[in-house]
Amino acid sequence: MRIILYLGKGGVGKTTVSAATAVRSALQGKRTLVVSTDLAHSLADCLQVNLTSEPKELASNLWAQEVNVLDEMRQGWGKLQESMTKTLKKQGINAVLADELAMIPGMDEIVSLINIYRNARDGNFDVVVIDAAPTGETVRLLSMPDTFQWYVGRLMGLQGAGFNLARPLIKAMLPVSTTEIMDAVNALSERVKTLREVLSDPTVSSYRPVVNPERMVIKEALRAETYLALFGYPIDAVVCNRVIQPGDYQDAFMQDLYRTQEKLRQSIHTTFAPLPVWEAPYRSREILGIEALGKLADTIFGDTDPTQVFHKGQVQEIVREGDSYILRLPLPHVEMNKVVMSKKGDEMVVEIGNFKREISLPNVLINQEATVARFVNKALEIHFSAPSKRNNKSA
Repeated sequence: MRIILYLGKGGVGKTTVSAATAVRSALQGKRTLVVSTDLAHSLADCLQVNLTSEPKELASNLWAQEVNVLDEMRQGWGKLQESMTKTLKKQGINAVLADELAMIPGMDEIVSLINIYRNARDGNFDVVVIDAAPTGETVRLLSMPDTFQWYVGRLMGLQGAGFNLARPLIKAMLPVSTTEIMDAVNALSERVKTLREVLSDPTVSSYRPVVNPERMVIKEALRAETYLALFGYPIDAVVCNRVIQPGDYQDAFMQDLYRTQEKLRQSIHTTFAPLPVWEAPYRSREILGIEALGKLADTIFGDTDPTQVFHKGQVQEIVREGDSYILRLPLPHVEMNKVVMSKKGDEMVVEIGNFKREISLPNVLINQEATVARFVNKALEIHFSAPSKRNNKSA
């Protein structure tokens, strides 16, 4: 099974690219499911069909689905949530607030991911293409398996003397047994653990940022690349959408727009290297329906199979060693004396010859100092550590 997730800033064309990839995959004879996890679903509009929370067959080898988080919550966590809600209402809390308080933070994201994996497994699909929500929501979605496992680990650690002391209190508050609660949490934890392994397996899952030749869009995609690396999710390609094609433009506005886009288009190829960048041209009309999406896939991928793994190996990763962090960037065939680096706010700027890459840093590194840089096994390693006590005192 292959899982391909398209992500990016809202409005860049993730839905169109996702649907086009799925249509091409189906035409190649692979059982394909395309899924939308965006709360503001537009997949049905793109395919020009009505979709539900269950996979719907649209054509030979092609199914589509728009995940309904509320339905999934009712099925996956409904019993315990209902019990907790009733108890909170008895304490005088109004119905709406009780429903909210009974919802475990991040549970909607967990349920969405489990739903996708379950349908992919049970439906015996060869390929699952995910049309994800805008970048921030998607990063939160993908971080939830780790967050949930962390909380479950702490909860499991309470079993014993501490948990036994709390058992009477829990029993008094909830009309369900503590054993039932722990069994439900354990069962969900096992599913999340399996899901996490699948999502981080580069032979199964691939993540593809969709960008436009616009500075803000590129910056957000770079930030997404950093966070995906932080959680170990493999990016294998980038799609640059809405590229204005070369032409003899007479209008001054179009001439300026093309020149601006062309500079940014070239920077996308250099910035995201060694990832392959696929391009989709700017069209005068919306691309709607299966036939039009199939033609778009031909334009983007040519004769190439879009479901294959385009890049193997992490583009960048962040690891922790003791109290320090290491940002590791694969940079083969580069000598250390050819590399110039500087840290500016929330970015690490790496220059090699005429090429410059601005790497958006996660929050954990923004207040850290870049102390050491060296090449190890064809990768640039930049070491970060907390500001020295001497600097803190002088400040």
